[in-house]
Amino acid sequence: MTIGLFAILSAVTLVSSFIQGALGIGFALIVAPVVGILKPDLLPVTLLLLMLPLNFHVAWRERSAVDWSGAKWITLGRFAGTFAGVWLLAALSTQQLDLAVGWFTVIAAAAALFAPPFEPGRPSALGVGLFTGVTETATGIGGPPLALLYQHAQGPILRATVAVCFFVGEIMSLVMLAFAGRLGADQLLAALYLAPAVLLGSALSRLTHDHIRGRGLRLGVLTFALASGAFLIVR
Repeated sequence: MTIGLFAILSAVTLVSSFIQGALGIGFALIVAPVVGILKPDLLPVTLLLLMLPLNFHVAWRERSAVDWSGAKWITLGRFAGTFAGVWLLAALSTQQLDLAVGWFTVIAAAAALFAPPFEPGRPSALGVGLFTGVTETATGIGGPPLALLYQHAQGPILRATVAVCFFVGEIMSLVMLAFAGRLGADQLLAALYLAPAVLLGSALSRLTHDHIRGRGLRLGVLTFALASGAFLIVR
C-alpha cells in the first residue's frame, strides 16, 4: 500500500467510523465503493475486519438498548445467508465484484432513501438477516437493510442492535471466508494499518452521538454512496 493510498483510505475510514458510531449506519456504504475503486482486492475481508472493533464499541456503549429478540432472528437469517455470500464471492471475477459492490451499494442506498416504513417482526428480521448475510459476506455491505428495519426505532436501539448483529455476523462471514481460503496477508495488513483510524473515528463519535439528529448527515452519506456505487458500475 502506497503512502498516498494509505492517507486516502485512512481519512475515509476515520470519517466513516465517526458516522457509523454516531448514526448506526454509513461505514460500509462509504468505504466499500472507495476501496472498490482504489484497491478492490481488499474487499470484503479488510472491510469486515475493520468493522469488528467499531461495532463492538458501539454495541458495548449502548448495550442496554439492544433489541435482543430482533437480533436473535436477524442472526439466524444471517447465518443462512453467509453460505450464499461465500458462494457468490467465489463465483465472481474482480470486475464482476466491482459491479456487485456498485449495484449492492446503489440498491441499498436507494432502499434506505425511498423505502416505506414498516414494523420489525420475526419474518422481516429473518428476511433482513438473510439478505444481509449474502451481501455483507460477498461485498462488505449490509447496513441499509438493518437500518430500514429499525428506521423508526429510537437512536440507541437502532445503533446498538445493528452493531450487535453486525459484530456477530462479521465473525460468521470471516470464519466462512477463512475456510474458503479468501483471507490473505495483504488484506490482514491493510486492516491493521487502518485500525487506528477506526478507533479514532469511533472514539470521536462517542462525544457527539447523543447530539446528532442525523437527518441531513444520513442523506449526505446515502447520496455519496449512490454516486460511488454508480461510478463503480460505469467505470
